[in-house]
Amino acid sequence: MKRALIALAATVAFAGLAACETATPYQPLKIGDTETGGYSDTKLNADHFRVVFSGNDLTSRETTERYLLYRAAELTVSQGFDWFTTTDRHTDKKSQAFIDPDYGFGWSPNWRFRGRVGWGGWGAWGGGWGGPWGPGWGGGWGSPYGPASVQEFSRYEVSAEIALGHGPRPSDGRALDAREVMMNLGPQIQRPKA
Repeated sequence: MKRALIALAATVAFAGLAACETATPYQPLKIGDTETGGYSDTKLNADHFRVVFSGNDLTSRETTERYLLYRAAELTVSQGFDWFTTTDRHTDKKSQAFIDPDYGFGWSPNWRFRGRVGWGGWGAWGGGWGGPWGPGWGGGWGSPYGPASVQEFSRYEVSAEIALGHGPRPSDGRALDAREVMMNLGPQIQRPKA
């Protein structure tokens, strides 16, 4: 039963990965579709917004942060403002590890009493069958050197509260010209394929 559950979990994980064949493009986040990712924003008051960009497993942290800045600039221009500052910014990383066990049967020196669990298969923990004191056949999970494959998948979500402004930028160096940001980052923005 435990093996069937592990096999089912592996199948679901691979199906999820197949759905995410490419990095998240610059797109609005669809409600209920956290697999593909995208941006969302919330108006806090007349000149403050909260902007979020969520990437999938194939979207790097740098890309996620770039898309957030681009969305902040795009939102600033669409609201009729000239520049924006980031007042509160966070980057969250969510990681999952997938272990692909190497399952198999093979000859194993199982020096345990009959019916006891010992080393089975090729160095894997499992059940062994044989004589009361000698080697026998066994089956188990793993390989002699540990798990066959361990993969880590990370997702990044960047959020920021932005303040929008008109006219010349403040001289503190924190404000960004929205049109300039869009011009500089625009060539690096990957949009969804039609």
